[in-house]
Amino acid sequence: MWIVATVQFLVVQLVVHSAWQTPYSWAGYNISDLGNVQCGTWDVSRPRYVCSPLHAAMNTSFVVHGVLLLVGMLLTGAGWGRGRLSATARILFAVTAGGWVLVGLVPADVNEDLHVLGAFVIMGLGNIGLVCAGFAPRASLFGRLRAVTLSMAAAAVAAAWMFFGQYDPGTGLGTLERIAAFALDAWVLFMALAIFGRTRPVRPPGSVVTTSGRRRRSTASR
Repeated sequence: MWIVATVQFLVVQLVVHSAWQTPYSWAGYNISDLGNVQCGTWDVSRPRYVCSPLHAAMNTSFVVHGVLLLVGMLLTGAGWGRGRLSATARILFAVTAGGWVLVGLVPADVNEDLHVLGAFVIMGLGNIGLVCAGFAPRASLFGRLRAVTLSMAAAAVAAAWMFFGQYDPGTGLGTLERIAAFALDAWVLFMALAIFGRTRPVRPPGSVVTTSGRRRRSTASR
């Protein structure tokens, strides 16, 4: 679920972006611009011309993204371990999934207030949840990858703070928004691959597989 969520989200953005007849900058434009339903100059603070012919596809992807993130979170209970911070992280991740659904159902130029609320949930509560996930019990799978989680969380929190404060260090506010919003996607993709690596079947030492598919002990190991 997590792998599909992140891959489809990236692919749809690329497809929707390619349909634009006017320039679209990943560094200067917001993610939400791809989902705006009307054409015209948008955003008083950073005026830019927005016209996204495939906005319906983008908004559908937002919703699908949220649903798949939630399903993946529910299916990875064993990876989180127990404890208050792990429980808090899972709750915040569930709320964040709802934030993605909200921004898909309510494009920015349809109801900006609700859309901004969804964005705040994603980049605010979502990244707080990522920080909490960084303190999952070390006995759990996610806890053993604490350094990766906290590194991603630190980058995401810093990017979100600069984005909402409209402070551009030269990367472009669109870049900051993507770091703040996509850190969680990078994390779930990394953890999904870690889960697959952990659950991959391992043959016992000294065993060989016959042509019939049956495993037998080698003579040397008897």
